[in-house]
Amino acid sequence: MIVALIVICEVGFWVLLAAGLATRYLLKMPRAGMALLLCEPLLEVLLLVVTAIDLKNGAEPSWRHGLAAVYIGYTVGHGHRTVKWLDGHAAHRLGGGPPPRKPPQYGMARARHEGRVWLGSVVAASVASALLLLAIGYVGGDGNTESLRSWIFFAWRAAGIHGLIALTYAIWPKKAPRADSAVAARDPQHVPDLFVRGPRKDAASPGGQPPDPRQGHARRPV
Repeated sequence: MIVALIVICEVGFWVLLAAGLATRYLLKMPRAGMALLLCEPLLEVLLLVVTAIDLKNGAEPSWRHGLAAVYIGYTVGHGHRTVKWLDGHAAHRLGGGPPPRKPPQYGMARARHEGRVWLGSVVAASVASALLLLAIGYVGGDGNTESLRSWIFFAWRAAGIHGLIALTYAIWPKKAPRADSAVAARDPQHVPDLFVRGPRKDAASPGGQPPDPRQGHARRPV
């Protein structure tokens, strides 16, 4: 039941998101669209309540309850970023707004961006751990809570791997590609010789112009 509810919540998340954006930009009803978007956290609340009821009714703690906690944590940590990203694209393509700003791609700006995304993973692991610890305390020492504890380790391991990946952007910043030197420049001196061929110089022609063959038979003055 818990796994089925997780699937329903995931599908419902995207259905509400699509309905909210369509209502906001296609139907020109921004308030109604925003109300649909604000209903998305209710899916996580529903999942949390059903999980707690399942444990209260005597269900053995298992990986399904841990997965529910991790899913809720991920939604809290990264759900708003997904909604904001899709809302910006919908506003541009459906509402005639400006194109959304792209995240930085190079240098320390990219490193700071990756760091902010990683903080979302830290929030997700923190929320999941808090829910799992509450579940462990609710079950008590008589029940088997090893599966719930393993999900705490899983959540922080995922956050740690993400943190190491984000750290690489700060240690080895990605450099922007250089401009192509073959692009024509305003100053001809900056254009490579491969594309601009100057007059061919000849030893017999001090000015760089080829000698006139008719002058080769001219009689030299005595």
